[in-house]
Amino acid sequence: GSYVYFQFVQQWPPTTCRLSSKPSNHTGHYLRFTIHGLWPSNYSNPKRPSNCTGSQFDGRKLYPHMRSKLKISWPDVESGNDTKFWESEWNKHGTCSVERLNQMQYFERSHDMWLSHNITEILRNASIVPHPTQTWKYSDIESPIKRATKRTPVLRCKRDPAQNKNGPTTQ
Repeated sequence: GSYVYFQFVQQWPPTTCRLSSKPSNHTGHYLRFTIHGLWPSNYSNPKRPSNCTGSQFDGRKLYPHMRSKLKISWPDVESGNDTKFWESEWNKHGTCSVERLNQMQYFERSHDMWLSHNITEILRNASIVPHPTQTWKYSDIESPIKRATKRTPVLRCKRDPAQNKNGPTTQ
């Protein structure tokens, strides 16, 4: 697929992990936003990332030091199978980058972006800490992220499947 830029997508694990009936072995990392992916995108339809094909994921190309970093920044919070999650993201989205970034560079770049765009800390500095009952306006969350990253974030809430269709949303 063709693309113009990459979206760096992060998620709040406590809202994501509720979708799974399996407990994750990453409970200590639930206190911070984690990477969901680095997705090739277009301005015309940023909510629909491009899917690419190319070199298939090779777990041996992720050196042990990188694997240990990704277990913190990019854990699979739904099933707990980090390697399968990384493989899925690389095969679906990362292969778009092969002209500029090989597999190792794609994951290194994602991890470095996570370190430099620490959404958890940015929001904490604005006195916003995700909470099951506390709500904020879109602009309350968007403004500090935009100020810190010099980028306009796109925020999306996922429906809590435990709630009815008209119930509150969380993310």
